[in-house]
Amino acid sequence: MKQGSLSEYFQGVAAKRLTEVEANVLKSNQHEFNGVKALREMLGEPDGKVPYSSKMMYLSDGQSEPVVEDAVLTWYDSRQRGREERGVMREEYRLYFPSTSVSGSFGAGDLLVIAHCQDGSLLLIVAKAGSTISQQVAWLLGLDLTGSDYDIKSERDFDTQQLGFASRIVLESIGIDIGWVDDSHLDEMLIKFGGEFPTTLQFSAFSRSKCRHADPREDPDHALMTWMEREEVLFRALERHIVSKRLVEGFFTSCNQPDVDSFVSYSLSVQNRRKSRVGLTLENHLEHIFKASKLNNSRTARTENRSKPDFLFPDERSYHDPRFDPRKLIMLGVKSTCKDRWRQVLSEADRVRTKHLLTLEAPISSHQTDEMRAKYLQLVVPRSLHGAYSSFQRSYLYDLSTFIKFAQGLAVS
Repeated sequence: MKQGSLSEYFQGVAAKRLTEVEANVLKSNQHEFNGVKALREMLGEPDGKVPYSSKMMYLSDGQSEPVVEDAVLTWYDSRQRGREERGVMREEYRLYFPSTSVSGSFGAGDLLVIAHCQDGSLLLIVAKAGSTISQQVAWLLGLDLTGSDYDIKSERDFDTQQLGFASRIVLESIGIDIGWVDDSHLDEMLIKFGGEFPTTLQFSAFSRSKCRHADPREDPDHALMTWMEREEVLFRALERHIVSKRLVEGFFTSCNQPDVDSFVSYSLSVQNRRKSRVGLTLENHLEHIFKASKLNNSRTARTENRSKPDFLFPDERSYHDPRFDPRKLIMLGVKSTCKDRWRQVLSEADRVRTKHLLTLEAPISSHQTDEMRAKYLQLVVPRSLHGAYSSFQRSYLYDLSTFIKFAQGLAVS
């Protein structure tokens, strides 16, 4: 097990695409995966029926949250008794699962992942065929799904895969808390921010100050990802300290009774802060990079119908000037993850035909990127994430450096 790699979470993984026959059978009455050599390698030789505490999860792009069910999966050899009692020289390994809303969603082409976690439990993931989340899980685990058999990954395979920002986001999307924390600057943060959460602008500036080797002019792609990763681990350290302190204080009414409503409200505020700050953090660091590149822009300017695109180039005044050449206008939307929300960008600046969208999501399904291109949306993805995309997708992706050069070229033309 190597810290900062997938082996920190998984002993092994078996994965394949479900055939139509498999999906239909598994959905109906046969709630068992045949224990081919792959599962036997991962789970070992069963002695009787071996129960595994498990989570079953169904993922698709249309869901805000995955469908998750707790279950007990059973690993056994259905021919064990025959061998012991009648000398039948045959083995037939099976992994039984109960009927759940997850198993009822199996479909042909869906990605099936059976992961043996480090705590001994199993994580069974089914991701909808052709979905972005399916591609992300396959990319995260380094799967080769070209054949019909299970692709097997061992703990040793995962030792070599260091987790970056994008892979950690995918892990969190499948319910794994990666606990990325850097306590080395906690005392400094507590003094500087008075034990409270600072504004995102303040915290982004603080995070950049801890990455002096990142040069936004020389390599904006590297600088952006370095700042994002550093800010995330620093924020988690500060968050853990502040939230832990509040939990120790407890939640009580004026009558000194447990106050469930206050606890729920506080819990929601923690979750909402996590969700909202990543997007703002990304915008903050991009704004700093554009300033370093001497690119004039307006952040969250107003356009038609009170729309507020994340960045307008060269500025809001030029956008509203009917004499300004619309071919020199650029709109950049910013979304840490796209899902279906990328379509919001399309209506945010009517004067700009081809719009740009920067995201940290990797990969995105070819179905979605094809639709983006058809709607004149140019995707911008930091260079280190391009490897998650297909070779054809990479042929038309911009990295941040390319986008900046494009914007600078329009500014001087």
